[in-house]
Amino acid sequence: MAAQDRAPSAPSIVDVTRPSAARIYDWYLDGVHNYAIDREFGERVVRLWPHVKGVARQNRDFLRRLVVNALDAGVRQFLDLGSGVPTVGNVHEIVRDHLPAGERAAVVYVDYEHVAAAHARVLLEEDGATGWAGVVQADLRDPMAVFGHETSRALLDRGQPICVMLIAVLHFVGGADNVPNLLADYARRLAPGSWLGLSHIASDEADPADQAAVEAFRKAYDNTSNPLWVRDRAEISGWFAGLDGWRLVDPGVAHLIDWRPDRPVTPADRALRPFAWCGAAEKLG
Repeated sequence: MAAQDRAPSAPSIVDVTRPSAARIYDWYLDGVHNYAIDREFGERVVRLWPHVKGVARQNRDFLRRLVVNALDAGVRQFLDLGSGVPTVGNVHEIVRDHLPAGERAAVVYVDYEHVAAAHARVLLEEDGATGWAGVVQADLRDPMAVFGHETSRALLDRGQPICVMLIAVLHFVGGADNVPNLLADYARRLAPGSWLGLSHIASDEADPADQAAVEAFRKAYDNTSNPLWVRDRAEISGWFAGLDGWRLVDPGVAHLIDWRPDRPVTPADRALRPFAWCGAAEKLG
């Protein structure tokens, strides 16, 4: 069955005349929660920057390793900001597969996109995870609304460590929005032992041809509801350095495949290395 035949009906409140970043990312990952406008945009972007689908998959694998490493560090609560529409390897699935027997965890997904929030709720119900995982429809740029939502208040204990994740989402935050201030706002609300992890599109170590392709990719998003910014390692490292009382966990700010890899790195992996930066930090006591 073709993906378009399995796609959900569009709710009346959803604008399907403009492509959505959340639904486009779902298409990059071969998901089904996207519409014709998103697929048309995605196909055009792949022609501009053929690496985009591979980078999306590497990014998803980084998310998995981030969750597993946070669990290993003792974190049992996860806040996935800009979580997007449901696809394979969601945070609650990773937690369920790696949580030590007999222990409890909590997962909260946050996205402002109607389709993302609605289908995440359905997925959690189908998975029987609604007792310990939930969905907040809110803008991640408003930490007060995120933490003040009834679902967050019910599931998250802010007196205990939380892993806050901003995976492939901060490149949609820019312009009048101040990313360092936003990260600091989240950071100050978290208990010692909390983690903050992020990943971000980049091209500062790519060759000129690939830099031009990434720039074409960036410009394409000007025609969506989610304009995109490309940033370099120095700027992203500065975000972490600006978090008072936090320390970067090894290996610091790195390319996706270099952050605590748990499988052999292939030539295909190495070809995608220059196109994203990622990292995680821990709040000290």
